[in-house]
Amino acid sequence: MKLYGGLLSPFVRKVAVVLGEKGVDYTPARGGPGSTDPEFLAVSPFAKIPAIDDEGFTLADSSAIVHYLEAKYPDPALIPADPKARGLAIWFDEFGDTIFAASGLKILFNRVVGPRLLGKPGNEGLAQEGEAELPQIFAYLESIVPEEGWLVEGGFSIADVTVASVLCTLVYVGQGPNPAAWPKTAAWHSRVTARPSWQAVAAREAALMQRILPDLACLQA
Repeated sequence: MKLYGGLLSPFVRKVAVVLGEKGVDYTPARGGPGSTDPEFLAVSPFAKIPAIDDEGFTLADSSAIVHYLEAKYPDPALIPADPKARGLAIWFDEFGDTIFAASGLKILFNRVVGPRLLGKPGNEGLAQEGEAELPQIFAYLESIVPEEGWLVEGGFSIADVTVASVLCTLVYVGQGPNPAAWPKTAAWHSRVTARPSWQAVAAREAALMQRILPDLACLQA
């Protein structure tokens, strides 16, 4: 299986961790918004990342890919079967991908991706707007994360993967979970990132960051 897109993206990281949880090997492949690479665009016509090519079956969008992987590799389950637990897991996946990432990516794109990777000036006003949105989001997380265990009753799930992935991206721009302000969130995030699947992805990500943005690599540690 090929996985297109850089691990700096919370959406790509999310899929990489899911693949790790399910014990599925993958080959990283380049691609992203603005790419003109024919191979990537054949897999992802709208240049969305992540995208996969699984022996000729292609799919773009992280949540679509996760549902595909869950059906093909059902063990261990990352989408709960219980109706309430499943509803909550899908909610947290949506929350992470849209509400949380929408705020966090305003900072990342305008302070890192645009000016440092794409050679385009960032919009500092948008970055500050994203920063101003984060306290409400962190307050919500602090109110719902458990003292022990995972976001959804019944075990580790896509809920934990998605939300923690956005937090990991925020670490790069100095907006990770502050243990003094958000102790439950920081402790939960540490539990997620201690998992072997996460550690394997983090090692790949650190190597990538050392090549492209070495001064930011230490923030991930």
